Amino acid sequence: EEVEAINLLPAHEFPTDKAAIELFRSQWRDTFEVKRDPEHIYQQVSKGTLPAGIEYWQPLFFSEPLPPLFSYFPANTLLVNTGDLETSAERFQADTLARFENRGVDPMRPLLPPQSLWLRVDELFSELKNWPRVQLKTEHLPTKAANANLGFQKLPDLAVQAQQKAPLDALRKFLETFDGPVVFSVESEGRREALGELLARIKIAPQRIMRLDEASDRGRYLMIGAAEHGFVDKVRNLALICESDLLGERVARRRQDSRRTINPDTLIRNLAELHIGQPVVHLEHGVGRYAGMTTLEAGGITGEYLMLTYANDAKLYVPVSSLHLISRYAGGAEENAPLHKLGGDAWSRARQKAAEKVRDVAAELLDIYAQRAAKEGFAFKHDREQYQLFCDSFPFETTPDQAQAINAVLSDMCQPLAMDRLVCGDVGFGKTEVAMRAAFLAVDNHKQVAVLVPTTLLAQQHYDNFRDRFANWPVRIEMISRFRSAKEQTQILAEVAEGKIDILIGTHKLLQSDVKFKDLGLLIVDEEHRFGVRHKERIKAMRANVDILTLTATPIPRTLNMAMSGMRDLSIIATPPARRLAVKTFVREYDSLVVREAI
Repeated sequence: EEVEAINLLPAHEFPTDKAAIELFRSQWRDTFEVKRDPEHIYQQVSKGTLPAGIEYWQPLFFSEPLPPLFSYFPANTLLVNTGDLETSAERFQADTLARFENRGVDPMRPLLPPQSLWLRVDELFSELKNWPRVQLKTEHLPTKAANANLGFQKLPDLAVQAQQKAPLDALRKFLETFDGPVVFSVESEGRREALGELLARIKIAPQRIMRLDEASDRGRYLMIGAAEHGFVDKVRNLALICESDLLGERVARRRQDSRRTINPDTLIRNLAELHIGQPVVHLEHGVGRYAGMTTLEAGGITGEYLMLTYANDAKLYVPVSSLHLISRYAGGAEENAPLHKLGGDAWSRARQKAAEKVRDVAAELLDIYAQRAAKEGFAFKHDREQYQLFCDSFPFETTPDQAQAINAVLSDMCQPLAMDRLVCGDVGFGKTEVAMRAAFLAVDNHKQVAVLVPTTLLAQQHYDNFRDRFANWPVRIEMISRFRSAKEQTQILAEVAEGKIDILIGTHKLLQSDVKFKDLGLLIVDEEHRFGVRHKERIKAMRANVDILTLTATPIPRTLNMAMSGMRDLSIIATPPARRLAVKTFVREYDSLVVREAI
C-alpha cells in the first residue's frame, strides 16, 4: 500500500484528533459563549490550531474528569518532598484563584474553575497520606539530633588551583593519605575521558566501574553517576569525588551526538524552509518566485524539479541537482521583490553594477590585506595543559558548531598573520565562550585583550561574565563605561598603558585616541553592525596588525557577503546548547498579570 503523506504532530498531554476536537467544541458550547472572532480559543481549536496556554482548557478534551497524578503511580512509590510543600501549595492555590477571578470574565479567553484543573490543598494532602514520603528540609536540627554521627563527612577542598605550579596538589595529598577506595564520579562518557586525562597528570589511572558497590580495597575507580557533590563514608571507609569538587559547579547536560554537525553551506543554501510564493535568486536568471516542487520526465529520466515563476508568468524548472544556483532573496520585503524577465538584460545589468561595487570593496580589502601580509603578526603559543584546565571549568557541554568555531579561532591565532574572523550565531548559542577562550590564549601569551561592545548594559554583562569565568586565574579585568567615574577611567587607562590590565571591556570609548595599550594582541567586537561609520573606520585601521574576532547574531549584509565570499573567515554556530529554549514572541497589551504568568 502506498502512503501519500504522514503527519507528525507535536505531542500533548491530551488527544488532538478530530473526535477530541469535536468533544472540545461540544463541551465549550455547554460551558461558555461562542465568539465568531478568529482569535477566539473556540475558533482556533475548531480549525485544528492549538493556541498558547491551551493546557488551561484540557478538561474539555475528555469526557471524564482529569485523574490525579497519583493514580498513575505504581504501588509503593516513594515520594520525596523538598522544601515547604504546604506553603508552596497554598501559594499556588491562591495564585490560581486570583487568576480565575481576574481572567475568568475575559470573553476571548474565559477560564474554567481551578478545581476542574487542579487538586485543592486539602485534596493534595489527603492523597499524600496514602504514600510513603521522605521530607527534606533546610531547617537547623535540634541540638541532640545535630550531634548525631551519621557516618558521612564533607570532603576537604580538592579544587584544581589553576594558577599554582601543581594544580592538582590538594587531590594528590588527599589520595596519599586516604586508605580506602576512592571513586571519581562524572556524568557522561565524554566527561569520563576528560577527567581520566586530568588524573593522568598525577599518574592516577582509575579502574572503570559501573556501580558504587564494585569499589573495594584501596583502589581508585571511575564511574558515570549523577551526583552533585562528593563525601567520605566513614562506615565503609569510602570516598566519592565528583567533577564539581575538582572543577567547580557544573550543570546537567544532555549528551550530544558528535556526528550531528551542521555545514554552513547547508545552513545558508538549504531550501527546505521555502514557502510557496517566496522570492529566490537564480544565479543566471535573476529574481523569481518559488512555486513548489514538481516531477518531470526529461530524456527518458524522471526527476524532481523546483518550479520558479518569473515576469509575465514565465516558468523555469530547476533540477534538484542544481540547487547550488539558487539562493534566498535578501533585498528587502518579500512582497516588494522585483521579478526579472526570462531572457531580459535587467539581471545582467544588475550583476554588472554589483561587480563594480565589488571591485571597490576588493581594492579596499587588498590594501588592508597587503598591510597585514607586509607585517608579520604575532603567532600565539598554545599551552594545551593550561588551556585544558580553563576549558574544564566551563559549566556546559560545547556544541559541535561551538567546538568547530573555537578550533578555527585558535588555529587563526596561532598563525603569523593577524586574524580577522566573524563568528555568527543566535543569541544564547555560545559566542561569548568562543571569545573567552580566545582571550585566555591571548592573556596566556602575555598580550592584552580589548572587548568592544555597543552599549553600557552589554559592557556590564560581559564584565560580570568575564570576571566570573576568569575568577580562578591571575587575570585582571576592567571596564570603561559611564558606570565608571572620570577619575576611575583615568586610572584604568593609565594602568592599561602600563600593561597592568589584561582584559579591558568597554563601549566606543575604547576607540578614542587617548586609549593606549602597552601590547594589544586581540580585539573582540560584539555586534559590529551597531557601531557608527567613524567607529568602523577605526576598527578597520586596527585590522592590519591586531587579531580581530567579531561576534554577531545579525551581521550586516556587507560583512556577511565578505564572509560568504571568503574575504573574511566565517564560523557559524547553528546548534543551540542543551536545554536552550526557543524564544517565543507575543504582541499583547501591557498587563501585570500577563507579565506574572510569563515569569
